[in-house]
Amino acid sequence: MSETIFSKILRKEIPAKIAHEDEWTMAFHDINPQAPVHLLIIPKKQISTLADVQEEDMPLIIHIHKVAQKLAEAMELEGWRIVVNVGEKGGQEVFHLHYHLLGWTKE
Repeated sequence: MSETIFSKILRKEIPAKIAHEDEWTMAFHDINPQAPVHLLIIPKKQISTLADVQEEDMPLIIHIHKVAQKLAEAMELEGWRIVVNVGEKGGQEVFHLHYHLLGWTKE
């Protein structure tokens, strides 16, 4: 897999406003938010797209969803969604698997 901006963020060579980090994942604020809360959740394992996920990666995928739930709860989001773009025609711009957590706070 080629080097991406997310690889550099994971190595902390590029600054990011990190909302969560653990052994398997990192979540940080998107620099071009599409909702009041817009986080990117990425695995530390380099996987190009969701289409490249293997059976052995299922615990990681489940973990990412749990991270999204925990972040939504901690940020007291009233409504939220997860978006994953797959492939260039699917809108994917960075070829490192990432989940967009888009959320709306209580008003």
